[in-house]
Amino acid sequence: MRQGRERPLTVHHLNQLLLVCSLVLLIAVAAVRISSRSGLPSLLVYLAIGVAMGQDGIGDIQFDNAELVQVIGYAALVVILAEGGLGTKWKEAKPALPAASALALGGVAVSVGVTAAGAHYLTGLEWRQALIVGAVVSSTDAAAVFSVLRRIPLPSRIVGTLEAESGFNDAPVVILVVAFSTAGPIEHWYVLLGEIALELAIGAAIGLAVGWLGSWGLRHVALPASGLYPIAVLSIAVAAYAAGAMAHGSGFLAVYLASMVMGNARLPHWPATRGFADGLGWLAQIGMFVLLGLLVTPHELGDDILPALVIGLVLTMVARPLSVVLCLVPFRVPWQEQALMSWAGLRGAVPIILATIPMVEGVDGSRRIFNIVFVLVVVYTLVQGPTLPWLARKLRLGKGDEAADLGIESAPLERLRGHLLSVTIPEGSKMHGVEVSELRLPPGSAVTLVVRDGTSFVPLPTTGLRRGDELLVVATDPVRDAAEARLRAVGHGGKLAGWLGTGEGDGRHG
Repeated sequence: MRQGRERPLTVHHLNQLLLVCSLVLLIAVAAVRISSRSGLPSLLVYLAIGVAMGQDGIGDIQFDNAELVQVIGYAALVVILAEGGLGTKWKEAKPALPAASALALGGVAVSVGVTAAGAHYLTGLEWRQALIVGAVVSSTDAAAVFSVLRRIPLPSRIVGTLEAESGFNDAPVVILVVAFSTAGPIEHWYVLLGEIALELAIGAAIGLAVGWLGSWGLRHVALPASGLYPIAVLSIAVAAYAAGAMAHGSGFLAVYLASMVMGNARLPHWPATRGFADGLGWLAQIGMFVLLGLLVTPHELGDDILPALVIGLVLTMVARPLSVVLCLVPFRVPWQEQALMSWAGLRGAVPIILATIPMVEGVDGSRRIFNIVFVLVVVYTLVQGPTLPWLARKLRLGKGDEAADLGIESAPLERLRGHLLSVTIPEGSKMHGVEVSELRLPPGSAVTLVVRDGTSFVPLPTTGLRRGDELLVVATDPVRDAAEARLRAVGHGGKLAGWLGTGEGDGRHG
């Protein structure tokens, strides 16, 4: 880097910085469209932007601060896990929790052992380096899994298992990587297992408690502006991470569980909160991936490409399928679903971030570990991401046509002890064609206004509802939950919902 007297930051410099950042964000946002059309996870485009800006690219930016990348990466991962937890549906995650927990614990152990053995015997890495690589790449990436799976119409059991696994397995993997990267002899395995169990228990307890308290507070305290609700929700999620980490527990598990609890509570202004969290999650991904791209030095990757491909092959074709098969034996999961879950163990920024831990700790060969992980993630994400939809079709695992969920936003009317529900009828909803009287809303609630094609009117009991309509439903406080449950049930099952066995909704906000 050039030596010389430092010049103070001026408004001109700030303007230049803002221009560069805005251009990078615009390019990254455009990349989302490209990745959605091609099926490629957008992380590859963001990494490419970082590499292009780096010292071997057109930007020629000299950057090698692994500690800064680790800190920013952790912060971004907190936001990504919060966004993922807010979007996790409890009705899908609940039946998948045992299988997801088995994959996040037992699956990680199997994957670390098999991958480390392959790295040691096939590529010649020392055992400590091999164990670090095995631990680093054993974590499925929440950002990659969330972004890819939510575009594929898969059965809810598969989606719930994979999303919950990606939210859970960061915690034990971080503990393993830190333990393997610490100078001195590695602790006995049973001590390590005890530490993992204790940190997970503390993180889970804090996450559930913070999520419940936050949900209760947001539902009973009317904030002065609707825009404060998204900020409050994300603040509570971040507080869960901080509390978990300060209590020597798993902050990552705490933030995911707290967000999942709040995401499945009936919070006011929920669509606005989801939109805010989604946008913040994209921003965190963009910044994290660009920074990781800056950290890599492309001309140093040549000697590590072959080892990365070999280790990735062991991970993808042996370690991941073996961990899925062994962990899902008690749950009698069909072989087609096991095959898809084996292939859907997507890696992303999380392994690359974790690869900075040995660099910060000064482990011998840590730069080579980082390079191997970087190449492995890029190559196998490029292979796995676009082929997932094809594999799902070949295995006949498409979800088929389902009624679209309603978009319901709730605003508390505190002084009136009531709630105003704003309901949007989407394409595919079975509420289309249902008359207002056929909704059979509980006493104490009523449809007060319908907005159709930009025109609002007060409906009659015989008014038929259509796709694209927006309804305003007023409900008193005691029947607010029952009114929303009934609306969701009709949206999924039509006017005869309840009489023909259709459930009364899942209680989530769409």
